[in-house]
Amino acid sequence: MELIKQIKEAESQAKGVVEQAKGEAVKLMEESRAKEAQALSQAEQKRRSAIDGAVAAAAESSQGEVENLKAEGQTTTERLEQNARSRMAGCVAKVMGKLQG
Repeated sequence: MELIKQIKEAESQAKGVVEQAKGEAVKLMEESRAKEAQALSQAEQKRRSAIDGAVAAAAESSQGEVENLKAEGQTTTERLEQNARSRMAGCVAKVMGKLQG
């Protein structure tokens, strides 16, 4: 009789240990999921920050290129205008000479 009582008590304790282990496993799993979600969130923030930095750097770089191209275009336009002015006087003289002569 005493042995049966001890067996039942051992079974009861074993069930308690199993239930406690299940509870701890669930708690650990929830903590793990929370840590994983937090890590994913931090990784997403770092990714967004890196993208924003790259976009800002590209915008700054392209702005410099735009300024360089504008200056180059202005220089080319001025050179062409100067070249046209220098030729214009000779052309006008030729036309006037032909018209008068």
